[in-house]
Amino acid sequence: MSISLPLRPGLEGETPYGAPELDVPVRLNVNENPYPPSPAVIESIATAVAQAATGLNRYPERDFPDLRAALADYLAAESGVRLDPTRIWAANGSNEVMLHILQAFGGPGRTCLTFTPTYSMYPEYARDTLTEYATRPRRADFTIDAEGAAAAIKELHPAVVILASPNNPTGTALPLADIQSILDAARGNGPIIPVGTGSGGDGRPGRADCVVVIDEAYAEFRRPGVPSALELLADGTNPHLAVTRTMSKAFGAAGLRLGYLAASRELVDALRVVRLPYHLSAITQAAALAALSHREELMAQVAGLREERDVLVDWLRAQGLTAYDSDANFVLFGPFADRDAIWEQLVAAGVLIRVVGPEGYLRASIGTPQEMDRLRAELLRAMRFG
Repeated sequence: MSISLPLRPGLEGETPYGAPELDVPVRLNVNENPYPPSPAVIESIATAVAQAATGLNRYPERDFPDLRAALADYLAAESGVRLDPTRIWAANGSNEVMLHILQAFGGPGRTCLTFTPTYSMYPEYARDTLTEYATRPRRADFTIDAEGAAAAIKELHPAVVILASPNNPTGTALPLADIQSILDAARGNGPIIPVGTGSGGDGRPGRADCVVVIDEAYAEFRRPGVPSALELLADGTNPHLAVTRTMSKAFGAAGLRLGYLAASRELVDALRVVRLPYHLSAITQAAALAALSHREELMAQVAGLREERDVLVDWLRAQGLTAYDSDANFVLFGPFADRDAIWEQLVAAGVLIRVVGPEGYLRASIGTPQEMDRLRAELLRAMRFG
């Protein structure tokens, strides 16, 4: 029987987002932490979840104050920036955090600006919120021209600007000076708002500030001396800045689905308006709190993954390939005349990486030492016979 559904215009021919899911011995394609939780972490999560289960007949804490306080404590320890818990927000993965941002500040007639190549989900967040999606190119080394970015903001008047730092798929981090320059350009250069709370401030319509989102999903993997954009939140001078994080990567908790954000209280309160009621389950809150209680143990893995990343970069360069310095837990490398053929040979050998980014390039997540040995051996073989 045929069916004609009233699909929303703009979704015709669209397919669900997702990297290939293949059952192979070495999976290095979606930037996961390769280490499963330790028995101690598993026990803490199991105990916390069992306790939460005793109250599942009641709705969970709607604004999860305990979790927000624990995340604020973690950010203070990790980045040296102490924020009040009311300036923290969380949701089911940083994907939902981003969706909240565009639900609150995007929408019909408004624009989201970013700089490519970058994370491939950004246009989907815009599409799903009926927000116009605009891009400008990064430089050849994947950094952002801050002056060019400022010019684009003044031209487009976007409601939201998203900057991934470290960037996916390139691993490139942004200097704080460039972020601050973009924040300055965003002042009074957002969309027109109907009351004088924008740049006019005199009761007449004016332009709002653009919300600048720094996506720091991979921030814990940044090299020593590379600062977090959280430092630009510390003194309260950038109330239009939001810094997003996740527990999926460094914490090895991709299956938990917990992302979060640090921003001004005013910005967080806007997100509270658009979130669904009780969007974080009691189970999710309990498991996240338990994982955060083991932050020292979980973060100890990060140093080892950083070392493996830097070893891989040096090795790739020694093979005559271009491998970009990375502040994330992955490396972009190439170019290959036929990257698809190299990828297929690696998959046939039991190693899954990602075809993504500029033409000719591949991206590999950092795995265990044994997985990285396997990647190097199979990549050499593929390059020799490809």
